[in-house]
Amino acid sequence: MTRPPTAAQRRVIDTADPVTGRLRGTDAQLAALVKRGLAFRHPRPPHDHFLTPEGHRVRQGVTGTPEPAAEASATAGVFAARVGGEAAAPETGQPPRLREVHSAWQGLLELRRMTNSDGAVDRPCGWERTHLVEATALALEAAGHGPAGPEPDASGYRVRTTPQPEAVAVYETDSEALRACAATLGEAGWQVSEHREPRTGTRYLLASPRRA
Repeated sequence: MTRPPTAAQRRVIDTADPVTGRLRGTDAQLAALVKRGLAFRHPRPPHDHFLTPEGHRVRQGVTGTPEPAAEASATAGVFAARVGGEAAAPETGQPPRLREVHSAWQGLLELRRMTNSDGAVDRPCGWERTHLVEATALALEAAGHGPAGPEPDASGYRVRTTPQPEAVAVYETDSEALRACAATLGEAGWQVSEHREPRTGTRYLLASPRRA
């Protein structure tokens, strides 16, 4: 489990700009928050520091331990995304989880605005390109789609890695739900195409972040 922020780090997080998430603190404090995935350093001068989606969650008092996932880790990024296949999570769809997902999604949109060169929020940012599975799952859950449970035939989405460096696969047992996932990802700035596995005939989506 990730250790909670220190008191000094918490003060820096709590005093972040409520809209942009811009941080003020010592170099050591900001570097520590970056190392823990709670902040990022803007690539352009003056290289200010801002909260990541996880940092926004901490600021709003949202905590929790991510569930393990088969074939894809939900803990690799800074948000404990539900990628599908986790052990049963009774809080899925309940107010605490809905608030957590909403907060993370709003933080991600702000991350897009601050790090995309033109300030666009309608296409993925650099963080999403390095956390494809987590970013895709967050977009789906934020739009109201539910992750699949641990049973092989459970309904709900499953997001998995692929051999392609900038693409993930999205599975759904229901064809209509799969098309709905495609529409959601398209609106969130992902390029999506539908495919069928040659051996099993299983339909799935191939999704990659749109660049322009």
